[in-house]
Amino acid sequence: MVKKETKSECEDKNCPIHGSLKTRGRSFKGVVVSSKAQKSAVVEWARLRKDKKYERYEKRRTKVQVHNPECINAKEGDNVIISECRPLSKTKQFVITSLVKDKVKETPTKVKTEKKETKKQPKKVENKSE
Repeated sequence: MVKKETKSECEDKNCPIHGSLKTRGRSFKGVVVSSKAQKSAVVEWARLRKDKKYERYEKRRTKVQVHNPECINAKEGDNVIISECRPLSKTKQFVITSLVKDKVKETPTKVKTEKKETKKQPKKVENKSE
């Protein structure tokens, strides 16, 4: 585990940088979807799942509850790296280790498509007057 320098110090014992929390196992890149709870956030990322019957891939997404240390303080829309750690609560087994500056692909639920407005030409009506 590499200790990284951050702008502010924190007294959180579950901080992977300033505290004593050790990370292990898997790590992912994702987008913070919600950060309304204290010291917690929800991170989401897209993945592909192979469908054996039709031999195609389908888009799926994964949502995970993570610990958000005070020194990192990730907000909604931030791209982050999360790492696995020991269970911190019933639903939290991951912690945000750093913010990422490069863009992560947006999740399928957050992409909004706008339809192009095209002007329709009125149809020409021919009058049959004989």
